[in-house]
Amino acid sequence: MYRLAICDDNQADIDYLRAILERWAEDSQTALQIESFPSAEAFLFRYEEDRSFDLLLLDIEMGKISGVELARRIREENRRVQIIFITGYMKYIAQGYDVEALHYLLKPVTEDRLRCVLERAKGRLKTREKELCLSSSGVLVCIPLCEIRYLEVRRNYVTVYGREAYTVKKSLNELAGELDERFFRTGRSQIVNLHFVRKITRTQVVLKDGRTLPLSRKLYEDLNRAMIHYF
Repeated sequence: MYRLAICDDNQADIDYLRAILERWAEDSQTALQIESFPSAEAFLFRYEEDRSFDLLLLDIEMGKISGVELARRIREENRRVQIIFITGYMKYIAQGYDVEALHYLLKPVTEDRLRCVLERAKGRLKTREKELCLSSSGVLVCIPLCEIRYLEVRRNYVTVYGREAYTVKKSLNELAGELDERFFRTGRSQIVNLHFVRKITRTQVVLKDGRTLPLSRKLYEDLNRAMIHYF
């Protein structure tokens, strides 16, 4: 299921795009959930409570907040969502590079053109690096699994150590279910990414950055087998 939002201040344009999207979803056998918004402000209100959108179709000229400004705000904390701009003016195209837009579509949008861009977006969404998405201090942060070195629980909070550290009020078991085979639980309090392991002893896991994590003695053999399987 892909979640898509149309943000446009012209209801006729929204209806036109929705009809194309529904036909494409049926023809390509793609599960698609579509929501529409008449302004950037309306979208941001929704986005604050639910940030799990995969694809955005943004009109550029809208009220107080333009589509480009909306995209900039989203990109401050979300690099994974695919953005397609829809505009009647060529002059805005250069601004799309700043927000890593997938494509610009000039009005009037043709069905063939939109279908081609949707296929590109679908391809990107399929091949993107799996991420762990966390709500930290009211902000949604999506961390590629390849960047996570380890996770550590203290009381009711888990800290995820990647390029930065993010702490969330969740259990380690909850987050473990969102990881993949490159991660190994070294005890009650830590999960380590095998890619970052440099050395294993009976009581410790030494990471490539020199940090050490405690290892349950009964898991020593299991961890060694997991390392051999992983590499």
